[in-house]
Amino acid sequence: MPSSYDVVIVGGGHNGLVAAAYLARAGRSVLVLERAGRTGGAAVSERVFPDFDARLSRYSYLVSLLPRQVVTELGLRFETRRRRISSYTPVGDGGLLVDTADPERTRASFARLTGSESDHRAWQRFYGTTARLAQRVFPTLTAPLPTRAELERIVDDTATWEAIFERPLGETIEATFADDTVRGVVLTDALIGTFTHAHDPQLRQNRCFLYHVIGNGTGDWDVPVGGMGALTDALAAAARAAGAELRPGHAVTAIETDGVRAEIRCAGGAVGARHVLVNAAPHELARLLGEPAPAKPEGAQLKINMLLRRLPRLRDAVDPHDAFAGTFHIAEGYTQLERAYREATAGRPPSAPPSEIYCHTLTDPSILSPGLAARGVHTLTLFGLHTPARLFADDPEGVTRRLVESTLAQLDSVLAEPIRDCLVTAPDGRPCLEAKSPIDLEHELGLPGGHIFHTDLSFPFRTDDDPTPAARWGVATGHSNVFLCGAGAVRGGGVSGIGGHNAAMAVLETR
Repeated sequence: MPSSYDVVIVGGGHNGLVAAAYLARAGRSVLVLERAGRTGGAAVSERVFPDFDARLSRYSYLVSLLPRQVVTELGLRFETRRRRISSYTPVGDGGLLVDTADPERTRASFARLTGSESDHRAWQRFYGTTARLAQRVFPTLTAPLPTRAELERIVDDTATWEAIFERPLGETIEATFADDTVRGVVLTDALIGTFTHAHDPQLRQNRCFLYHVIGNGTGDWDVPVGGMGALTDALAAAARAAGAELRPGHAVTAIETDGVRAEIRCAGGAVGARHVLVNAAPHELARLLGEPAPAKPEGAQLKINMLLRRLPRLRDAVDPHDAFAGTFHIAEGYTQLERAYREATAGRPPSAPPSEIYCHTLTDPSILSPGLAARGVHTLTLFGLHTPARLFADDPEGVTRRLVESTLAQLDSVLAEPIRDCLVTAPDGRPCLEAKSPIDLEHELGLPGGHIFHTDLSFPFRTDDDPTPAARWGVATGHSNVFLCGAGAVRGGGVSGIGGHNAAMAVLETR
C-alpha cells in the first residue's frame, strides 16, 4: 500500500464504491478503507440462515434512487425488476390492492374499501402530481445543488411546492383523502427510516416523503436482481477495474487534516491523501477528527428477515402471490401510525407495531438455489416503524424479542394461519427468522443510533452561497479537503450512489 494517494475513501459501502469508481476512471489514485471484512456496507446479500442457500438482502432491500446515469456511466452489470403490485393493505376480511398494471382492479379495490370513488380519484390526482414533481426534481440530484429559489422555479407548481416544501404533509393528506387506511398508505412513505409524525413542523416527514416518490423520475421501488449484493459486487468490480485499491478489514481510527493534506490512520498504519471522502455519518466523522460530535441521530426501525416454506394464506380472497409481491402494510392506518408514534415518544413500544413486508423471491427467485425455488420457498423482509433506539437502551435483547412477538401478532391478525407455521425450520429446530434493532445496526454497520440515513434527510437545495465545489455539490464539511460521500451528504439517503457521485464530482472540480 503506497504511503500517499490523491483520494482516500473511508467506508466501502455503495456510495464509497461509486466515488472510487468515478475518481479512478478519471485518473486519480484511490484507496478505499473498509472496517468490515468485505465491501458493500448495508447493501449486501448474505446467507442469513447458513443451512439454506438463500442470499437475502440483509439490511437494505429495494432500489429507487440509484440513477440509471450511474449504472450506465460506470458500465455496471446490474439490473432491477419492477413490481407490478405497488401495495396491499389488509383491512378486516378485505383489503386495498394497488395494481399498477390493472387500473380497473385498483379502482374496484378502492371502491370496496371506501364505499365510494372519491378517494380513488384523489389518489390518481395526488400521484399524478408527485410523478410530475419526480420528473422535475430527480435530474437535479446529480447536478450541482440548486438554490431554494432555483428549485422552486424547476418545480414550477405553486400548490405542489407549498404542499411538499412549506407545509406539514399531514395537512395535505387530510385535505386530500377521507379514508383512514388510504391516508396511512400515503403517510408511510414519509416515515421509512424517519421517526416523526404527519404534522411535524420541522418537515422531516416531508423530506422523507420527497425522496420516496422521486426515484428515477418515476418513484418506482424496484427489486435488485440477485439481491442488493449484486449491486455492490458490480460497483467493487468497476472500482477495481478502474484502478482503485479496496482494503476490507482496515478500520479507520483517526483523520487529521490541515486543509491541504490529510493523514488517515488505521490498524495497518497511516496513509496520506490530498482529499478524504467519508462514507460515514457526520456523527462518526466528528469522532474520527477528534471534534465535538453533533447530536447522535436515532434510527427507528425493526428489521425482520424470514425464510418461508410457503406463503401464508390470507383472510382476504386476494392471492398471497399478489399481496406479498408489493409492499404489504400492517397496522399502518393513519390513526394507528399516530398512536404508535405517541407511544414510542413516551418511551413505550407501540402496542400495535406498524410494519411493512415484501417478498423478494416473487419478483426475483434467483437469490434461491434451484432446489429451494422448486420447493416453493420464499423470503419475507419486514420493516417495522416507530421503534426508536431509545426503546432498546436498557434491555436490547428483551425489547427486541417482545417487539418481534407483538409485530408478528399484528401480522397474524390479518392472516388465515400463523406466520410461524410457514417458517422454514433449521436442522437444530430453530425457525428461520432474524431480527435487527437500531442497536444492532449501530454495532454491525457503524450507523450511529441505527439511523439508516446517517442523519435526518435534507431538502435538495442550497441554503448558503458558498462557492466551493464541496458546497455546490452538497458534500462539504468543516474542512476544505474532507468531504461527505455517504447518506449524510445533502441528497444522501437510501441506496442511491448519489452521495458518492456528487463527492467525486466535487473532487474533480477542486483545483
